[in-house]
Amino acid sequence: MMLLKGGDIIDPSGGLSGVADILINEEGFIENIGQDIETDEEDALIIDVSGLKVMPGLVDMHVHLREPGYEYKENIDTGLKAAAAGGFTTIVCMPNTSPVVDTRSTVRFIKERAGAAGLGNLYVAGAASKGLEGRDMAEIGDMVAEGIVAVTDDGKSIADASLMRRVLEYIKMFDIPFMVHAESPELAGAGVMHEGLVATTIGMPGIPAQAESVIVARDIELAELTGSRVHITHLSTESSLDYVRRAKAKGLKVTCDVTPHHLTMTDDAVMGFDTNTKVNPPLRPQRHVDAVIKGLQEGVIDAIASDHAPHAVHEKESSYIEAPFGMIGLETSLAVLITRLVRTGILTLEQLVAKLTIGPADVLGLDAGRLEVGAPADITVVDPDVMWTIDPNIFYSLGRNCPYAGWEVGGKVKYTIAGGKIIAKNGVVE
Repeated sequence: MMLLKGGDIIDPSGGLSGVADILINEEGFIENIGQDIETDEEDALIIDVSGLKVMPGLVDMHVHLREPGYEYKENIDTGLKAAAAGGFTTIVCMPNTSPVVDTRSTVRFIKERAGAAGLGNLYVAGAASKGLEGRDMAEIGDMVAEGIVAVTDDGKSIADASLMRRVLEYIKMFDIPFMVHAESPELAGAGVMHEGLVATTIGMPGIPAQAESVIVARDIELAELTGSRVHITHLSTESSLDYVRRAKAKGLKVTCDVTPHHLTMTDDAVMGFDTNTKVNPPLRPQRHVDAVIKGLQEGVIDAIASDHAPHAVHEKESSYIEAPFGMIGLETSLAVLITRLVRTGILTLEQLVAKLTIGPADVLGLDAGRLEVGAPADITVVDPDVMWTIDPNIFYSLGRNCPYAGWEVGGKVKYTIAGGKIIAKNGVVE
């Protein structure tokens, strides 16, 4: 049994706020929330969290764990440790591994590996097409039976609109979303960053914003045709947001998320040729950043997801054109967002917490993101005032591809609790 005493509660799911105690039972569920809770259990762990923010365990709906097949970049164990250190009790892994997560047995393998790690909740997104090749539908029904919470060909869009339609019609019976990686390969071509002034100035091949927005528009049209759930992941352009805004106004089952880096960085960061700024979709100019921030404030954007994409050091130590796309984010997201969005008054802390908890949980139908009696005791305790310097060399993630290295940020995770068990304390995994 565990008792958290005197914390400042933030629970966007039910409006619970103010100073209160939380009692967690031995089964790992919240037993009571209230004032001056006492326990007679002699072996109860009582933790004074006065002065700290107590929120639902953070949820990251877009993470690359690289296992199976690319364990030299990351594996399930190191990824879950990175998540715990960053305050995430629930994460969802993408299927672009080797082999691709397109069969029931691969889903089972990942879940078994996660269960052995015992560090929070890992859910799986299954591939929409076999081998992510965009030709034939994957074994979606079998994977749903094994517990996948979404389908996606993340890293690619399904170019064949007819196949995309068939997948959407099929998943409708399971009421799970299609997580769309919106990118037209024909328009993106060999581009490595946003097509615009910066790319022209430094002589880099660009990717136009429309490479994203034309796929967003197409898949929203297909969402309307099929009545299925479509989730636009790592949305990054003004036009894409406008399409989502109009879709929601029409009552379509369309949701979206944005990454921390598309909220806090622009393509100006590429001027130094730091390959850690190479990400897909690419960093955008300020007007796109301003647009997605406005989308957050308006509630058009449902969630914030890291798109944690680790790579080996030697892979990023190459030319900007040759380096792979991707940056890590599990251990930096919360502090970077508090620093750049909350401390500047762009969002309240409660608004930010909503996009990191109940927002993604509701999109995927997860039993997460809430502080209420009977709910799993997945809790993140944060001191928003602690300042620290980001140093990827001490991260649990095997990836070091972090564009925030050296940043002074505010907000430190003090406790990460999953299923009533402390899995990280002061950033150290237990």
